[in-house]
Amino acid sequence: MDLKKIEENIVSIIKEIGENPEREGLLKTPERVAKAYEFLTKGYKEDIKNVINGAVFHEEYDEMVIVKDIDFYSLCEHHLLPFYGKVHIAYIPDGKIIGLSKFPRIVEIIARRLQVQERMTQEIAALIDEHLSPIGVGVVVEAYHMCMMMRGVEKQNSFTITSAMHGNFKQDARTRSEFLNLISHKRI
Repeated sequence: MDLKKIEENIVSIIKEIGENPEREGLLKTPERVAKAYEFLTKGYKEDIKNVINGAVFHEEYDEMVIVKDIDFYSLCEHHLLPFYGKVHIAYIPDGKIIGLSKFPRIVEIIARRLQVQERMTQEIAALIDEHLSPIGVGVVVEAYHMCMMMRGVEKQNSFTITSAMHGNFKQDARTRSEFLNLISHKRI
């Protein structure tokens, strides 16, 4: 990523919206924005295999495992505005489990790219499917989109829910229902 090039482009944007990039409050803005975009899109530079890092273990457990309320922040690829919320992940192991901390790390890698919520949901499910080959995977994402809240329709309380169901979660309504019921419960 060429941060200097991003800074130059931010100077152009500041000028085009009618501001003075030499004004005291804006002098360092291009540099700050470039660094912010580097951080907000760091998912492009991270390798999922390095994150999983061998934390897949053989275990004869075949009941549902759920990690819910994983916070995330992403950038909408349509407006470069944030969307944020929670991810809920469930899987039914087929002889392999993964360290629980890997789920938030997987979410972070996928969310820290220019995204649409629908694709992000599918990518998370596909990665878990690929690395664990479970009996089933379910992913639900609930998000607030600033492109709907700050501009456009300006609806402050609307949020979007997406899901990706693979294996038993797609084929068996009881499995899917159990997952959806369990993620609706509040914490203890």
